[in-house]
Amino acid sequence: MILAAGESKRMKVPKMLLPIEGKTMIERVIENVTASGIKKIIVVLGSAKDQILGIIKHLPVEFCYNEKYGNGMLSSVRCGFRNLPEDYKAVIVFQGDQPMIEPWVVTRLISAYRQTKKKIVIPVYKKKRGHPLLIDRKYRDEIYKLDDRLGLRSLAAKFPRDVLEVVVNTPDILRDIDTKEDYLNELNQI
Repeated sequence: MILAAGESKRMKVPKMLLPIEGKTMIERVIENVTASGIKKIIVVLGSAKDQILGIIKHLPVEFCYNEKYGNGMLSSVRCGFRNLPEDYKAVIVFQGDQPMIEPWVVTRLISAYRQTKKKIVIPVYKKKRGHPLLIDRKYRDEIYKLDDRLGLRSLAAKFPRDVLEVVVNTPDILRDIDTKEDYLNELNQI
């Protein structure tokens, strides 16, 4: 699931549409997720939905519309969960403003999930938790009970014994693009 519903308030323009190496940010994220081997990709849309949809409709993704996108990221996560197929085993929640996360990070999370009995898998860089998060279907109902103000991270706090931290050697899991300065910094690192 890729969260692409935000209003981009700090950026003041729809950041999913910003160019990065000849593609939009959302296209780059979808490309990385697809390259990781994930077959079923749901993009959660909200603000700028028609513009984003115009760009991604030809890609191998499905989408859902979060009418409550103004309520924050957790509302988009819930929208995505409502649109998952009944037979899914786990979901990986990606932020649409992290086009720098490479496919190998995702495959490492999936591998760790399959090799352990842990149901919440989080990448960690220098003892800091990042994105994306892998969540087993066991927690589907819990997602709807979480406090909106605390967000998805509160799931790991609520069930710490079921969390697996996977150490990765890239700070990319910690970086996202919220401001024009963030965007320019990313372009300078390419």
